[in-house]
Amino acid sequence: MTICNACRYCEGFCAVFPAMERRLNFTPADLNYLANLCHNCAECYYACQYAPPHEFAVNVPKTLAEIREQSYCKYSWPRALRLGPWWALAIGLIAAILLARGRSAAGADFYAVISHRAMVATFGIVAVFILIAHLAGLARFWRQCGERLRASALVKALSDILTLANLASGGAGCTYPDQRHSQARRRFHHFTFYGFLLCFGSTTTAAMYHYVLGLRAPYGYASLPVALGTLGGFGLLIGPIGLYALKRRRDPAIADPKQDPMDVSFIALLFFSSLTGLLLLVLRETAAMGWLLAIHLGVVLGLFLTLPYGKFVHGIYRSAALVRSAIETARR
Repeated sequence: MTICNACRYCEGFCAVFPAMERRLNFTPADLNYLANLCHNCAECYYACQYAPPHEFAVNVPKTLAEIREQSYCKYSWPRALRLGPWWALAIGLIAAILLARGRSAAGADFYAVISHRAMVATFGIVAVFILIAHLAGLARFWRQCGERLRASALVKALSDILTLANLASGGAGCTYPDQRHSQARRRFHHFTFYGFLLCFGSTTTAAMYHYVLGLRAPYGYASLPVALGTLGGFGLLIGPIGLYALKRRRDPAIADPKQDPMDVSFIALLFFSSLTGLLLLVLRETAAMGWLLAIHLGVVLGLFLTLPYGKFVHGIYRSAALVRSAIETARR
């Protein structure tokens, strides 16, 4: 960072370098902030005159990726409950299979396989835990910032978050998976992000149907919960497949290989949550519905158990870093 601060060739690439230039010293809290502000687009690496094989061996994307992974552990709460993704998946599948008890039902009656009360209790407890864990981690991150929230900064940060502006590189796209500019990574992130939001919207709408309108699942194919879930499901198929394909082709010089298991497991859990959900939708009138319901809910539960400790948290800390960047920019 000191070398970059003296050079400043990359100051127009993304939000990291203007934030870096506002500092003369770099505390661990500053480095965690800059690392989470970095979107790992790697343009600075390919433009850097001090990158390897120069003796300074400056590699901002890889260095910040390593710091970013350490920050996930630093801010996570409670650390003692940190589960590996495949252990979480196993626990989720076992729990769902035990809840289903091998029952089957005709006419797509999900609650004849697993009661509504059991579903709500299981996922409600997990959801409350996830919310508390995320809020605790976010509070730890923000406490080190020493900043006060501003409404104008929130608007600017929200725009950057929803558009992934720091992967746009002025419209040319980031240099990923290699040094050629491309919008592919940004688009596949959008498929994944908005697919996840649409699935969340589907679940929320279904809850309103049940509790407010008194309508019991399953819902028709043209209903709002099913339409939102189907669109979100296809987004969570396209996005993860694209991101995984790009990851397989990425330049190894810009990445921290120790994070590959975390990244790939998150992509896989998103993909299989969507795939099993869409299969359940198509085959819900068949004899396979009971087992498909148990498998789908088990995969989703496994995904949920990893959210406070896996790759999902990068969205939370990166969003908080973008808010802080917007506050600093407005103050300057």
